Amino acid sequence: MLKITGLDEMSRTLEQAQRAFADLDGELGTVRFDPNDPASIEAAIQHAHALIDGKLGDYVSNPLVAPMIEASKERFREAIIERAAAARLKGDSEDEQQN
Repeated sequence: MLKITGLDEMSRTLEQAQRAFADLDGELGTVRFDPNDPASIEAAIQHAHALIDGKLGDYVSNPLVAPMIEASKERFREAIIERAAAARLKGDSEDEQQN
């Protein structure tokens, strides 16, 4: 007779992952920063990380959710850096047009 073990644990892991994905649905929060101030940009990144941890911190030990947490943090970090760079470039081009 073949006995399969671990299904309860797998089911629990999948249920937690489903709840984590549902928790990410919708607005995470608001992050503001000064695109010309590196400290403000870094603070915004840390704030975004805290928002993600606040939403998903209960699932950090879940092997399906933990990588998603880190990937989400990296995506937010990249998005903040890209928006700051775009804002600086826009500001530079407006300055050039005024001169």
